[in-house]
Amino acid sequence: MTTTRHFLHHLLRLVALALCMQLPATGLAFELDQLRSTLTAAPVVRGTFVQEKHLRALPQPLVSRGTFVLAAGYGVLWQLRSPLQQTLRITTQGIAREQADGTWLNSPQGNSRESHMFLALLSGDTVGLAENFDLRLEGNADDWRLHMAPNSAIVRQIFTEIEIRGGALVRRIELRETQGDSTVLRMDDVQAFSTLNSDELRAFAN
Repeated sequence: MTTTRHFLHHLLRLVALALCMQLPATGLAFELDQLRSTLTAAPVVRGTFVQEKHLRALPQPLVSRGTFVLAAGYGVLWQLRSPLQQTLRITTQGIAREQADGTWLNSPQGNSRESHMFLALLSGDTVGLAENFDLRLEGNADDWRLHMAPNSAIVRQIFTEIEIRGGALVRRIELRETQGDSTVLRMDDVQAFSTLNSDELRAFAN
């Protein structure tokens, strides 16, 4: 009887181990390296956005809408559609604005540090973000939330906290500023693609 009981106990342990090995990744601890691998799997991401700027002095937020194209190794094309029409190209070198004749004018208001941070936020680049923030990740691969607390003196002067949410792709970013203002950026209709089209390649090349 004792031998049979030991055999059954051992068998149950083996079955439990086998079941654990078959659990999907979303059932296990979701870590920063996994998040980065998930978000960098798509070379090109396209979608629409709604940006709400909440200012303490105004009763209603300032809302802007548009589309975007995020491309690994290139940057992002940020196309405002309302309340005004304007296309920005944001790369690691800085920010440029498209002119009526199709040429690009570098913006003196955008520097490479700000561009790096913006690109890291959109792409979920946890390595780049960790240079200026302490990161805390919760959730799973399908529904995660990344809390970011500034750890550098310069960034602490601007932000109290940044929060990114998403699944396979980034879907929401909230920036809370030290003076009480905040910005919420929602990405909708977000889809992954393998390549840029000819117009997008030309925009990054100019």
